[in-house]
Amino acid sequence: MASTACFMIISKNDIPIYEAEVGTAPKKEEAAHLHQFILHAALDVVQDLAWTTSAMFLKAIDRFNDMVVSVYVTAGHILDSLL
Repeated sequence: MASTACFMIISKNDIPIYEAEVGTAPKKEEAAHLHQFILHAALDVVQDLAWTTSAMFLKAIDRFNDMVVSVYVTAGHILDSLL
């Protein structure tokens, strides 16, 4: 089974600092853009949850088809997102 994961580090101003696509599926440009779109769409949910919970790891905060977004929020509000 071919699968990919997208890892992104996002600054507190919602600017991507680092992005990596990892996995065994062939690289497709449209899939990379879809992953970016899904992760950025989940930022609103993350910002709402970050101020209402003391948890730093937010598991499965957003879903799209068979993809799940999980986020680790650092003390400086840097987001480590995994799709």
